[in-house]
Amino acid sequence: MPHDRVCHARLIETVAAPLAAGSADAPDITHGLLVQRGDAELVVRGETEVRFPAPWPRRYGSVAVSPAADLVVFAGVHALRAVDAAGAVRWEVRHGCWSAAVCTRNHASFAEYADDPRHERADTGSAAFSPDGKFVWAHVRNYDGAEIREEWLVLDPADGAVLARTDTGTVGSGSFHFPLPDPARMALTVGEGEEDSPVLMGRLDGGRLAVERFVEEVFLAISPSGERFLTTDPGQWSVYVHRTADGAELGEWKCDSAVPPPAGSDRVFWDFEAAFPHEDTAVLGTESHAPEPRHWCVDPSTVTVRGRIAYPFPIAGAPRSAGSGRWHTVAPDGSALHFWALAD
Repeated sequence: MPHDRVCHARLIETVAAPLAAGSADAPDITHGLLVQRGDAELVVRGETEVRFPAPWPRRYGSVAVSPAADLVVFAGVHALRAVDAAGAVRWEVRHGCWSAAVCTRNHASFAEYADDPRHERADTGSAAFSPDGKFVWAHVRNYDGAEIREEWLVLDPADGAVLARTDTGTVGSGSFHFPLPDPARMALTVGEGEEDSPVLMGRLDGGRLAVERFVEEVFLAISPSGERFLTTDPGQWSVYVHRTADGAELGEWKCDSAVPPPAGSDRVFWDFEAAFPHEDTAVLGTESHAPEPRHWCVDPSTVTVRGRIAYPFPIAGAPRSAGSGRWHTVAPDGSALHFWALAD
């Protein structure tokens, strides 16, 4: 059986996290840069290390980093704020509140709602830079009278000017962007709860933003060429391979038949994160929150499971793409990133 086979992972390097695990989010890789968010600052490490002051604590939204590490966009409860490497605010775009309590005030500063628990528990949008750094894509909430509307914006990173926009037709509690190799394209997962989490595939065509919608799917990873991508369903029953050009489904791994359940359970779940280090190799995870998560080497070309990945020491969480034929995992205590490649 494929799940009886072993694919050995080779450790490429281990990189220590710049911020203490208890005071920051887990480190991640974005555009080949190590990124870690604390409450007071965002640390970006490439050839050099840059620290950007944060306008609000990390629980109030997310952040996007430019490929050149010279600009970050904090996607907050009430605004998108761009901060440069010197710590200066480059621009700000205000938007409707992400609080489920439907705050209708146009807050001018974080201090106005810093002590409001409704804002602390607000839903969140997200933002991302295109791989060439020429566009910022952002999922925001606006108001049209009493009706909440969500929009997908494409902005100029130089001044925050809106280049294109479209309604998403969603009511999200959170969202995640995934840059594609084509700088005019972007993927967005909008979490709407257990029932639906659509993937929106956007294409910027001049001043128009065209969107293809995949209902009840969650984006996982894109192949190095950008020709194929992986999704799962909100119930985590299957992983699907899609052709990027037209969205066609090319194959499916059904979790209950592809891999065995963990000991003591009759059900196995695919993770909501994955890696796609090579055109013919992806790394899928199960039991990401368990003490001993399992990762699986799969072939998207033939839609087969090659085997379970064996690591030389314990790992934690789900696999994440790291570029250059690698994937990464976080150390169990959150203090470092481990970078991996297949040994065989």
